[in-house]
Amino acid sequence: MNQKIFQSNGKLLITGEYLVLDGALALALPTKKGQSLTVTQSKKEGLFWSSLDENKNCWFEANIDLKSLNNKAFQQNLNDPKARLYQILCAAKELNPDFLAADNNIQVTTELDFHRDWGLGSSSTLINNVASWAMVNPYDLLQKTFGGSGYDIACAHHDAPILYHLKDKKPIVEDAPFAPNFSDQLFFIHLNQKQNTREAVKKYRSQPLNELQDKVKEISELTRSLLVVSTLNEFEYLMTQHENILSNLLGLPTVKSRLFPDYQGSIKSLGGWGGDFILATGSLKEMEYFKVKGFTTIVPYNAMIL
Repeated sequence: MNQKIFQSNGKLLITGEYLVLDGALALALPTKKGQSLTVTQSKKEGLFWSSLDENKNCWFEANIDLKSLNNKAFQQNLNDPKARLYQILCAAKELNPDFLAADNNIQVTTELDFHRDWGLGSSSTLINNVASWAMVNPYDLLQKTFGGSGYDIACAHHDAPILYHLKDKKPIVEDAPFAPNFSDQLFFIHLNQKQNTREAVKKYRSQPLNELQDKVKEISELTRSLLVVSTLNEFEYLMTQHENILSNLLGLPTVKSRLFPDYQGSIKSLGGWGGDFILATGSLKEMEYFKVKGFTTIVPYNAMIL
């Protein structure tokens, strides 16, 4: 077996969180940091799996009996990484029965470029890499495993900003002309404080369908407006509008009102409202505000985004 290496980009969702599930047009940005998957021949029988973090430390190892892939008993507790791996490999084989049919001595090593807690897509990059290895549609593999809108899968194999939406449940991806000339005043700040978003999702799903469709249209229009802004002030206005719309929809306070009410710039939650990265506007000097509050992982836009 010749060595095979697959690479996928991470992701950040700038607009359309939650509503992208119902067809809203979303702006998503692939990140420079992602995840690789390397397949080589093993000297021992079976599939040996190793997952490395960004410091090349192994955080997960498993020996997979390929003959047991179809055994659903191994997929009972999907919070267990080994059960989840069984599920992913089994789903890939369902999509392509020839996958893993010829080899039975396989070593697979995955390696993250980013910290596992950063929320940049450790799952989506894994799904995209396995799909490339198995030669199956990554969106189909996503739906048979983690589920979700699929914008993160689109980011995994695009090297520039994208517009993403679902039409008749099918992903539509376009290149997004998003290259802000004020990118030196945009920073991603890691909050590292996961929140329980189940109530937010429950509240979101309890909205009348016609109201959700109104919000889908509103956010889609806001996304289009974001592509043509030429000043930081216009960008900040739209960020604040987006935060207010989602705050009302989810019944949650904005992250700015909750944690940074006296900050002079704009702040926006990214992805699910849970506590991974936020986007803040301001100068490098103004980022000291967040450091003083204990949020020391601050990544400039141009260092984060492809």
